[in-house]
Amino acid sequence: MGRDFRLILQQIKYQNRIFWRTPVGAFFTLVFPLMFLLLFTAIFGNDEIEELGVTTAQFYAPALAVFGAASATYTNLTITTAIARDLGILKKVRGTPLPPWIYIVGRVGSAVWLALLSGVLMMSVGVIFFGVEIIGRTFLAALISFLLGAGAFAALGLMLAALVSSGDAAPAVANATLLPIAFISDVFIVNANPPAWIEFAGNLFPLKHFVAAFGDAFNPGLTGSGFSWSAGAGEYAIGAHLAVMAAWGVGGAILALRFFTWEPRGGENSRRRRSRVSGN
Repeated sequence: MGRDFRLILQQIKYQNRIFWRTPVGAFFTLVFPLMFLLLFTAIFGNDEIEELGVTTAQFYAPALAVFGAASATYTNLTITTAIARDLGILKKVRGTPLPPWIYIVGRVGSAVWLALLSGVLMMSVGVIFFGVEIIGRTFLAALISFLLGAGAFAALGLMLAALVSSGDAAPAVANATLLPIAFISDVFIVNANPPAWIEFAGNLFPLKHFVAAFGDAFNPGLTGSGFSWSAGAGEYAIGAHLAVMAAWGVGGAILALRFFTWEPRGGENSRRRRSRVSGN
């Protein structure tokens, strides 16, 4: 058990090293969400949002921290795993003595670590520059919500990597499935009374539940520590939100296990990628 744990830590470090060697990926994972926070506070100011009873930064910092976490896990894992498959890296790993499950856990662990880093960076900027309040009684619930949400989106990222046709298609598919959902999940737009169909669609997907579970922990107007199934008027509860995220995560993991392949898929794009790497 100790040996497996050390191997997992080594894989996490290795995947982190690869991540930092790609400045564009680091920019979109860590800096891009911060740009939205700066942009929204510049446009709307940092006054209280009447419908929510919190300031602009108090709402957007947690919401964009969640968006950064989803980017670090879902988008990042989809793209990098699909490209690694096309390049034949996954096939080579499968042929080494390293247990395949440790390699995958290392990838997921690295993605969750980057999600935490993105979230800490976002909330730190919010606290230092915009007066975002950290509430002690809800901190544990916020941390649990964040870790479960990041894990669920990591499972969904592996699922999409298993289903996507190629590494070239992965960025478009990942962004096309995340960004539209973000607009109906209270990430970019504050709408206390959305149309019924938008509210239904948002509640169907896990991102809105991730935003609510984590974001409400930073709403000083809500009472309670969060550890109950459903919220009454003016209360904070994460039970139902965690259940939805967990269900999506388990479903994503099952589909990833069912359709995941270590072999490069056929096609001209995959052959061109392998040729560029080999220099032939």
